[in-house]
Formats: sequence, C-alpha cells, structure tokens
Amino acid sequence: MSSVKKSGTYSLGQHQVYRLGYGAMQLAGPGVFGPPKDPEMALKVLQAAVEAGVNHIDTSDFYGPHVTNQLIRKALHPYSRDLCIVTKVSARRNEKGDWLPAMSPAELTQAVEDNLRNLGLDVLEVVNLRSMLSEHGPAEGSLEAPLETLIKLKERGLIRHIGLSNVTAKQVADAQKMTTVACVQNFYNVANRADDALIDSLAAQEIPYVPFFPLGGFTPLQSGELNEVAEKLSATPMQVALAWLLQRSPNLLLIPGTSSLGHLQENLAAASLTLPEWALNALKKINA
Repeated sequence: MSSVKKSGTYSLGQHQVYRLGYGAMQLAGPGVFGPPKDPEMALKVLQAAVEAGVNHIDTSDFYGPHVTNQLIRKALHPYSRDLCIVTKVSARRNEKGDWLPAMSPAELTQAVEDNLRNLGLDVLEVVNLRSMLSEHGPAEGSLEAPLETLIKLKERGLIRHIGLSNVTAKQVADAQKMTTVACVQNFYNVANRADDALIDSLAAQEIPYVPFFPLGGFTPLQSGELNEVAEKLSATPMQVALAWLLQRSPNLLLIPGTSSLGHLQENLAAASLTLPEWALNALKKINA
C-alpha cells in the first residue's frame, strides 16, 4: 500500500481517494467487448488493486457491455466504505461492438439503472456524462438536454455527483451553470497536452481532472525521450509517464488499466517515482 499512499490524496465526490487509481476498461474482452479471456485473473487484478490501497475505480456498464461492472461486483462486493466507484453513461454497444451515442432521457436512465444493478449499488457516487457529439475527441455543442436528465436522476437519489467526460472548456463552464461538476475526464498524457489550460482552471477550483488513456490507450506511448528518461531512472517508460502526470498538477487522478497482475504492480510503483528537473525538461520535448 505504501506506493499508492505516496501518490497523495484528493477529494472526489464524498471521498478522499489516492491519486493513483485503477481503470477497469481493459478487463473486458478485445475491443472492450465481450468477456475477458481469463475471468479469474480479472477478479484477482481487481482484488490486488484494492488490497494495495487503490480506492478509486473507473468503470462503465458499456464496457463489455456489463462485463466489467459484473466483475467488479463479483470481486469486491460488499464494497469497503472508502472505495469510490466512478462510472460513465451516454454510449451503447451494438452486436458488432460499435460505440453508439445513447444520450436520450430513456437511454441515460436505463444506463444508470444498469450500472446500479450490475455493480450492486443503491446509489452511484459519481456518474460522468460522456459527450458523444463527435466520434473522436471533444466537439462543441450543447449537452444541456442529457445533463438535465442526469440532474433529475440525482434528484431521485440515484446519483450523488455528476462529472463530465470528453468535453471542451466551454461545455464545462456551461454545465457549471446547471449543476456542480464533480470531475472532468478527458484524453491527456505526457504526449497529448491539449488540456493544459483546462487542467489549470480546474485546479484553481479544486475540481479533479481524470486523464483517460494516461499511457496512450490502444496505441501505447512511444517516445525516444520517454525511453531515455526511463533508462536513466531505472524505471519503465510507462512508470515515467504516470509519474509525470502525478507531478503535473495535484488535481490529476490517474486511472491506468490492466488485466495483468505484473502490470498492475508496475503501475502502482510509479507513485514512488519522483522525476527530477532534468527529466521534466527532457519530457517537454515530446510532441503529440
């Protein structure tokens, strides 16, 4: 647990969570679709993460679909009091595994109910509204209608806090006129830094920012600078990438995912890695 503790804590919903958490997306099958190749290993990874001190797990019922939430419930239910499970809504999967928008009131309500049932919860701590206005990356446009639906579900007591995902700075500001935004989850890592200004703005408001694909996602980060820094520090490139995020801003909460016990331990150990000034300067040379 010591390595996780070294990441420090930050407020998320009603929880103080360690800044190094766990993303459950990779527990599903290839393409985040269908069951995992080794379900028992998936359960062991979840249990090992929590045993190591992780108390922030990111998931969604459209992972699988339903697969990761059912695995989380089987591995960890009944949940410890300090465990913060964050989910997201607004997408669905067809029989081919395609990602399709699901932002109507009926679809969002069904998604919240599915998350509750498959996780075995009476209320969801944080639900992120993921913008599906564009197939790739954030796109300007109104999220007022789907956000209104989540606010009504919050008023019904099914959701405690509402976050946003895959959004622009304007969409964050617009949402804040309607409700408190508990967190923002966007694409960001050492090689993709388009959200620098948004991160700083949220930090000033003490709002957590959760970078998805902190290690590059389906295309792992590859960089000569990253490899060189890692070699000099006797670390792996992925550990350096995670350590860079932890040092980037105190409001960053990391959710690296893996279906391997070895990779889990490697990721968690990144909390013990401090990057010196020369390393930070070298990593500035990485371009998206």
